Amino acid sequence: MGGASRRHRRRVLRVIVVAELVIALLTGAGVVFAYNRIDRQIDAGAPIPRTPAMQQKAEAAAKLPTGGFNLLVIGTDTRDCDGCDIDRQGGLGGSDLTMLLHVADGRRSAYGISIPRDTLVDRPECVDEDGVTHPAEADVMWNEAFAVAGAACTAAQVQSLTRIPVDHYIVVDFGGFKDMVDAVDGVEVCIPADIDDAEHNIHLDAGTRKLYGNDALAYVRQRTSTPNADIGRMRRQQAFAASMLTKATSARMLTRPDKLLSFATALAGSIQTDPELASVAALVDLGGSLRQTDLEKIRFVTAPVSDFPIGDPNWGRLQLLPQAEQLWQKVIDDEPLGALGRGAISGRKPAGAREDAAANGLCP
Repeated sequence: MGGASRRHRRRVLRVIVVAELVIALLTGAGVVFAYNRIDRQIDAGAPIPRTPAMQQKAEAAAKLPTGGFNLLVIGTDTRDCDGCDIDRQGGLGGSDLTMLLHVADGRRSAYGISIPRDTLVDRPECVDEDGVTHPAEADVMWNEAFAVAGAACTAAQVQSLTRIPVDHYIVVDFGGFKDMVDAVDGVEVCIPADIDDAEHNIHLDAGTRKLYGNDALAYVRQRTSTPNADIGRMRRQQAFAASMLTKATSARMLTRPDKLLSFATALAGSIQTDPELASVAALVDLGGSLRQTDLEKIRFVTAPVSDFPIGDPNWGRLQLLPQAEQLWQKVIDDEPLGALGRGAISGRKPAGAREDAAANGLCP
């Protein structure tokens, strides 16, 4: 897989972290004291367009206490926060990366499927929040749907491409990432080699370190002064996400009302959801539901893609491989990944453990 197919993976952190942190969102006593304050911060987007059959299936699953569901998590590529432009890529107002999180019936497993933003697909007709209809268009980049008509259009694109019904969506602004890290009192990671970037004033020594806001942002976005460039950054992001998941769902975090309040406030102020999910009560239900899934059984994979060949008019973009159909069918049939999950990142990685980082190619 060439350079273009690798570039999309460097942004996976935001999407993975948001999906994981929903597990810990609003599950402690601190929420009681700030319910209304947090509730008002949640931005409701447009409803998800569904066919009658999809709507019927979604309503039936919602009636079951442990029914399976699909959550679309979208990270935006705006970089108007301090330090968000470290990779020198300005925001276009589109989706940086999209992940579909499938939670199995009975909570026996869960897996997130990342879809690269440079993948060429056929975008369906979409209506934006102002009521303007945007005609369908063939062979466009994946993230164009979000730029054209927001998260609801991206959800419609997922459904059109994969035949998988999307039950809910969450959009996160990257600017809120630093506050989330600080809210959990930093995240421990294993840094395999010194990072020394004089241009951005980033200096991190190798070894197990606890990172906070700006340093955490720099660590997961740094690319030019670390080994393996985009691939190295992808692995750092995945390991960071796993470590943050462990921290956010730890007993120490869940028994600290003040930490929960800070975390919930940071997250609620940085997200947009579909109307059905745009309340503290709905997010509490979602978080409680996700917490029933063993972290050991949560996996993260990327949809199978490849570069278009050199000389092709679409060179520099990605195309979905036939194996992607097998992945979509796993979700539709509510089946575990099986062999398709080889090489997936696990949801449980002890914070700062060198042996776990080594498994991801990070530490010697």
